[in-house]
Amino acid sequence: MADKEQKTLFSGIQPTGNIHIGNYLGALKNWVDLQEQYRCIYSIVDLHAITIDQDPKKYQEQIMETAIDILAIGVDPKKATLFVQSKVTQHTELAWMFNTLTPMSELERMTQYKDKSQDHKENINVGLFDYPVLQAADVLLYHAEVVPVGEDQLQHLELSNMIGRKFNNKYGNFFKQIKPVITAGARIMSLTEPDKKMSKSKGEKNYIAIRDSAENIRKKVAHAVTDTGPAVEGKKSLGVNNLFELLSLFSDEKTVAKFETQYNQKTIKYSELKKALAEAIIMTLTPIQKRIKEIETNPKKVKAILDKGAKQAQVIAEKNMADIKKKMGL
Repeated sequence: MADKEQKTLFSGIQPTGNIHIGNYLGALKNWVDLQEQYRCIYSIVDLHAITIDQDPKKYQEQIMETAIDILAIGVDPKKATLFVQSKVTQHTELAWMFNTLTPMSELERMTQYKDKSQDHKENINVGLFDYPVLQAADVLLYHAEVVPVGEDQLQHLELSNMIGRKFNNKYGNFFKQIKPVITAGARIMSLTEPDKKMSKSKGEKNYIAIRDSAENIRKKVAHAVTDTGPAVEGKKSLGVNNLFELLSLFSDEKTVAKFETQYNQKTIKYSELKKALAEAIIMTLTPIQKRIKEIETNPKKVKAILDKGAKQAQVIAEKNMADIKKKMGL
């Protein structure tokens, strides 16, 4: 575990299956780096994920797959706490308490709720609306001072800080201000709709999963859009810009500079750019996929890591919840 002087960092990922390169670059790769700098608490947030339809028969399998992927990417249970959210019941208990402090008007203006409501019109539930309150509870339960976020999550972080301030003003100083850590590659765009964030909900052609075969990766990159968005002088279209952004994250400066020169000289062949990008992605994912296969052979060890992580999180959660209840007169 990290040094006691280090600040506590909390982050979570939903076990919705098929972790993609947007999740990898936007969160999980950073998790590996951050565990060296902070006292990290990482959670597989299964309660958040049930705000959209999940198959109960496959859900435990998805949770295990997510845990395996996290470990394969490089999260070390000796350096960070890794657990499944629903195993620590104080998350939902604190969320209910925070519900009594959170104005409806604040939740109504959350852009992510509006976006998810559009994507899941057949199931616009209270949990989808109340999602940011549980998110605030996830972080504040552990007195986390730092949260790694993409720019689209800043609104939720602001809400968490607002809830913390409301609690402090009403019941006495307790929660600390949470600071965001915005890292490179935090917002990876869709291959087919580069004006939108990469997401599994848009279909398989939209994203590259970290478990995708080399053949699939080449096929998906080859079909990536290049001509979407503003094509003004001196500015790349959204599709082309997306490919260059991915190349800069997966390849080396020399390769990026070569294609930048070709682009500026108007001699670029997008088929060659896509080929270079696909190979760079394959090179990055191959060792991760090898580790996934190794970890999959010992599911008992993975379960033991998650159980131990839940016990570690529970110790912190129980202590802090006792203090919170006392302050609230419960």
